Amino acid sequence: MQELFIKYIKGLLPENRSIIDEVSEILNISYDAAYRRVNNKTSLSISEAVILAKHFKISLNKLYEVGEQNTLLAEKSPAIRDVSGLENYFNTSFKSIEPLIKLKSASIIYSAKDIPIFYTLTDTFITKYKFYVWLKFLNEDGSMSKTSFEEFIETIPASLIKSAVNLADRYNYINITEFWNDNTINGTLQQIFYYFETGLLSKKYALLICEDLKDIVNHVEQQTIDQTILNSKNNATYHLYKSDLLTMSNTVMVKTQYHKMFFSPFTVLTYLKVQHPPTCEEMDRFFEKQMKNSKLLVNAGEKDRALFFNKMQQKINTIIERININNDLIYF
Repeated sequence: MQELFIKYIKGLLPENRSIIDEVSEILNISYDAAYRRVNNKTSLSISEAVILAKHFKISLNKLYEVGEQNTLLAEKSPAIRDVSGLENYFNTSFKSIEPLIKLKSASIIYSAKDIPIFYTLTDTFITKYKFYVWLKFLNEDGSMSKTSFEEFIETIPASLIKSAVNLADRYNYINITEFWNDNTINGTLQQIFYYFETGLLSKKYALLICEDLKDIVNHVEQQTIDQTILNSKNNATYHLYKSDLLTMSNTVMVKTQYHKMFFSPFTVLTYLKVQHPPTCEEMDRFFEKQMKNSKLLVNAGEKDRALFFNKMQQKINTIIERININNDLIYF
């Protein structure tokens, strides 16, 4: 257990920070004494373990969890109920992602049941529409039940847009592997047409959102070809797998040289954060198997890649046609 506990702490440290120096300083012991504890030659006392746990904000429950194969605890992200809660979500996520961009070994694996969130966090109509859809689901006092999208966009604070764009920018510096399939785009298309049919989304904005969605598909296709994150200043890598065998889950895994964790969806924008080492290793192995049973699109050939992205563009065009037809029928 001590070995795993030390490894867990090591994963929380910057790459240029020595864990021996850190333990020596926190426990106020000599370098040699810290070396023996880090290398499991001397056992940590209960009080020393508690001191380290408090310093690194590891709960005693998590301390118990380390080394247990079938017992794990998850940390739930705060519930979002209004605009301020959504902005806080973006700012908190920004702080969580920020340390990763300093680690060359950091990477993200995303099982994309829906279009990954960072593609929709730009100052565009689809960004504002995602805000609208999320808050329609998460708002509990009913104040948004009859609010149209056009009314909603007049109330969006500039700080919310800024926090979303800042978060999306951080993803430009991290190596990313994604799993998509033919259904990844469906959720967003269904949301567009659903609110258009209810009359809460006008034809004008529905079509503008569809154009933004086309831009996202083009963006992802170019990243797939280049194998790098567009707009990245550190040449972060990008790999897209087409996974036809397994259903996507929106699970997100974060990996560094020393530490692994993953986020499993709970409700809309709410995730359960899991850091239990054996479970994270199991999830990592699962993704490795999924890669072997999926098609890396950069290697699939131009025809297969074009078919995949053209199919998504065709789906968008179909929704555009339905919006135009339904709108024309109103006048009969």
